[in-house]
Amino acid sequence: MAAAPVQTSMGNPRTQQPVLESAVAVTSVFQPGKLAVEVISVDHNSQPTPPIPVLIAAPKDPGTYPVAMLLHGFFLQNRFYEQLLKHVASFGFVMVAPQFHNSLIPSPNGDADDIDATAKVTDWLAEGLPSVLPAGVEADLSKLALAGHSRGGHTAFSLALGHADTTLGFSALIGLDPVAGTGRSSQLAPAILTYEPASFDVAMPVLVIGTGLGDEKENALVPPCAPDGVNHTEFYDECKAPCYHLVAKDYGHLDMLDDDAPKLVTCLCKEGNSCKGVMRRTVAGIMVAFLKAVMGEEDADLNAILRDPGLAPTTLDPVEYRLA
Repeated sequence: MAAAPVQTSMGNPRTQQPVLESAVAVTSVFQPGKLAVEVISVDHNSQPTPPIPVLIAAPKDPGTYPVAMLLHGFFLQNRFYEQLLKHVASFGFVMVAPQFHNSLIPSPNGDADDIDATAKVTDWLAEGLPSVLPAGVEADLSKLALAGHSRGGHTAFSLALGHADTTLGFSALIGLDPVAGTGRSSQLAPAILTYEPASFDVAMPVLVIGTGLGDEKENALVPPCAPDGVNHTEFYDECKAPCYHLVAKDYGHLDMLDDDAPKLVTCLCKEGNSCKGVMRRTVAGIMVAFLKAVMGEEDADLNAILRDPGLAPTTLDPVEYRLA
């Protein structure tokens, strides 16, 4: 990873430090990148067959690109993240989004089935990706990131913490408004939150993106989608350095999904009042800046955002990070 900036924050006195000495004035990561992208559905008809269906967004231009897996949230579909996947892929990343089995009935195994399925998809990548990527496009699996949204964030962190084995190692971990249960006393199994600072035994850089409205109720009949005590704040607090925490203050838990995600699903969570496209570009842009820094040794975009969060399309507050 390239040289990282000095720690800084907004609205959080316990993490305030002098800002980095220099940074670029602007960043282009909040607009789509220059590479054309192809979206590929891979299911039981493909050989080698993935353990579960996956949706891939990959650059069309020949080259070798890092890989990132994005795990969807509870009762969601991987295709609801297509715009997010395409945005990140357009900067030179192969994005892989597995589709887990969806059921509103809680599994007696907690999150174990999805953790195991993610591990199996990870093991499939080395053989499976070459058979489905565009001609001339190769995946650099020595640079492999793991990301997850909502419950998928819990799945991603659980796998990174060793709750299943994989043949490949991960270079970076991302939680997109991760959620670990319905409350501090009712964590989803495995209960990975310890409520001890820097307790996660994860030897890689970590990015946590939160939402300002995720812990608010949409109405009196449904609980918050990202409750206090099991949401992005606690995930970040339990990360070891280097770790980053940026919160989209005016947006809700599902506002990063595509506009055609069913209203029956998105109405369950508190929504922001502004354009969802702004939220998607914000989340995707932060992901791109982070991935470029930790896997491509290009930290100018990440430094710029950390120094001047106003570069983002929406308000980021707080913005904090720990490097040591």
